[in-house]
Amino acid sequence: MTIEELAEVAAELSMPRFAAGQMAQWLYQKRVTDIDAMTNLSKTSRDRLKKSYTVGRYDPCDVARSIDGTAKYLFRACGDKMIESVYIPDNGRGSERATLCVSSQAGCKMNCLFCMTGRQGFHGNLTCREIINQIMSIPESERLTNLVFMGMGEPTDNLAEVMKAIRILTEKWGLAWSPRRITVSSIGRVAQLRTLLDQTDVHIAISVHSPYSAERLQLMPIEKASPIAKVMALLADYDFAHQRRLSVEYIMWSGLNDDLQHAEALRRLLRNTDARVNLIRFHAIPGAALKTSDEQRMVDFRDYLNSHGVICTIRRSRGEDIFAACGMLAGKNLNN
Repeated sequence: MTIEELAEVAAELSMPRFAAGQMAQWLYQKRVTDIDAMTNLSKTSRDRLKKSYTVGRYDPCDVARSIDGTAKYLFRACGDKMIESVYIPDNGRGSERATLCVSSQAGCKMNCLFCMTGRQGFHGNLTCREIINQIMSIPESERLTNLVFMGMGEPTDNLAEVMKAIRILTEKWGLAWSPRRITVSSIGRVAQLRTLLDQTDVHIAISVHSPYSAERLQLMPIEKASPIAKVMALLADYDFAHQRRLSVEYIMWSGLNDDLQHAEALRRLLRNTDARVNLIRFHAIPGAALKTSDEQRMVDFRDYLNSHGVICTIRRSRGEDIFAACGMLAGKNLNN
């Protein structure tokens, strides 16, 4: 709940107005899991609260741990469906980072050719509670330095609940994170993306995967409704050079989108933006003929973009031994 919703609860139960702030502190800063632990509320208030409400936290039902430290957690949501969160520790670059990749939907409607999540169909939007629970109910929760909405689902297809979760994460009465610790990854739904940009200061990551409209349409049906050229035109109107960052996600497939012609077309697509490019190795999924590019092709692609003024890196693969690509673990457990 937001601070306003907690104030409504306080009024409903004849608690003092300041009880909303007390409840928020217990929930988000002290992270209690039981109403009886809210000891600065009167016993009468706690008893009233317990009759109608619970804290609402719940533990993951499964976890897979990689030899590289990555952990993939499985939660039940949307009734009895499975969703995933992936914890990624990183001790490189002179500082310790701990990133959590969270889901916003159970399954996905977007039907991208290369995505395991989309093959499971769409089972529902996560509530704000189910999103926040992923963040607060893993053992590494208090170590997190970064959060990425890049798990199962398209965040802008569940925008109201995602933005409510962002507010809880960033408000002083909530977890009080800087929005610069949060990245929302999207395939680029123009109207919803504009709302997100106007109402939050989070970083944005856009899934491109091909700079050519016809080719991208074969990979990502969203290209028909929201062409990537239109998405980039929208992003060019926002300042990503200072307070927040724009990233482009680009999965590399052998013989499809990994030559220097594609690199040049991608450079032209991004020319009016401050986008940085992340090249991603494809995690093979069952039934897909797509194959990942070899290392040299990825290096050549990266070097071409860097030499032409576009910052580009190759993302290090993590958790391949535990199927850390989105949808793998949930797919495996879908019928459990």
